[in-house]
Amino acid sequence: MALIRTENLTKIYGTGEAAVVALDHVNIAVEKGEFLAVMGPSGCGKSTLLHLVGGLDRPTEGRVLLDGRDLTSLRDDDLAALRRRRIGFIFQFYNLIPVLTALENAALPLLLDGVKPAEAHRRAAEWLTRLGMGDRLHHRPDQLSGGQQQRVAIARALVAEPDLILADEPTGNLDSRAGDEIAALLRRISSEWGRTILLVTHDSRVAAHADRILFMKDGRIIDETRLTGTGEEQAQALRERMEAL
Repeated sequence: MALIRTENLTKIYGTGEAAVVALDHVNIAVEKGEFLAVMGPSGCGKSTLLHLVGGLDRPTEGRVLLDGRDLTSLRDDDLAALRRRRIGFIFQFYNLIPVLTALENAALPLLLDGVKPAEAHRRAAEWLTRLGMGDRLHHRPDQLSGGQQQRVAIARALVAEPDLILADEPTGNLDSRAGDEIAALLRRISSEWGRTILLVTHDSRVAAHADRILFMKDGRIIDETRLTGTGEEQAQALRERMEAL
């Protein structure tokens, strides 16, 4: 059964002659436990799709269904509560709070949802330790490398035990080595911990870790593929496909 389904999802910015169609009647389904990557050139609508699926923006037309529940019909307060509990977000620039430690940043979603601090910190410490950050719990973001900061951001996304992880260019601010480590970590989150992941990226090395890849152009899904072979073989095939867009 699909965890996430979109139906004719459309987003138009502006009106009249100034209107820009960012997303044009997009229909996708992401199965429970699937790792789905969306690839395409800059400006093709990848991030817009992710924001609509995550309830960070409202569509001009169409619906987003999470376990059959129409997110586009929810009131803002109900949508915010659903995001806190069922969806985790990972961004390119980490979005950590500079004055908080890794532990405090990772615990923040639970604290905002009313969980007592001791319990929130315990659960945050567990996830940080799983992600290789157990010796950095009390470090602030400026004391961590980019890859370490992204691990903290991933722990923050996972701490509420959400069903769905949305990742927007999560390796875009990292060097190739750190980017490969984060991509492999996302693969593990899907395979070992059973999370459903929807990733948008232009990086073929990252997308090669996914189960399935959708290709976007001009606000539309134009193709999809499942790849077999080694990671480098898959990455090369994806690079060639991207060059053909």
